Amino acid sequence: MSPNPNTTEALQAGLLPTRQRLLAHGLYHQIQSLDDLQLFMSHHVFAVWDFMSLLKALQRDLTCVTLPWFPTANPATRRLINSIVLEEESDVDPQGRPTSHFELYLQAMRDCGADTAPIERLLAALATGQSVAAALDAAGAPASVQQFVNTTFDIIGAGQPHAVAAAFTYGREDLIPDMFRQLVGQLQTQFPGQLDTFVYYLDRHIQLDEEVHTPLAQQMVRELCADDSLRWQAAQNVAQRSLEARLALWDGVLGAMVPVAA
Repeated sequence: MSPNPNTTEALQAGLLPTRQRLLAHGLYHQIQSLDDLQLFMSHHVFAVWDFMSLLKALQRDLTCVTLPWFPTANPATRRLINSIVLEEESDVDPQGRPTSHFELYLQAMRDCGADTAPIERLLAALATGQSVAAALDAAGAPASVQQFVNTTFDIIGAGQPHAVAAAFTYGREDLIPDMFRQLVGQLQTQFPGQLDTFVYYLDRHIQLDEEVHTPLAQQMVRELCADDSLRWQAAQNVAQRSLEARLALWDGVLGAMVPVAA
């Protein structure tokens, strides 16, 4: 008897080759100096930012955020989403002050001298009502960053909560602990005392994503896909697309870090 394809275990097994490529990416070993880290952060911050739109799309679709309020169908899923939102949008900084993980990342960038101007231009353009694509252009975001963010909003725009949940879970939450461990081990020895906020950010992600968010997010995928084979296949496809988008983003960062010889 063949294994049941309608499980998170089967979904993860299908993603394993791409996930392994991501975890073995040459970018991690290329971050050798503070300049390298600054460049990485100036690209990666866009992924930190657009992650919140994936999360907010799930909150919009799976809880009630309109007036008048009414209870949505699945109380367990409501609790899952709201628990994750609480910690992503209003965690605490090293001094115990409320902050979002995006704002914490921006502070880590400022502390180490990374360029925050492009992401700040994006936010300013969005505040004037520009579309995400237009705001990315106005920000002067690198092509790989634009491709990554546009992929995220394509997934959101398709309006399938189970697919958004798969992108959120397997393109972000499930991946981050292993991916960020690659950085933490190097950073603490390479730049002692210079990157305290960034290391705190990484440690918070490893702790929350591995211990809390990933199990909750996997449960959310199971509940949204249920026994619907078409939903499971869509979740698989979108998760794969999300990982490939991350690979392209990492390729872009590495290409900017290591110019091709003439």
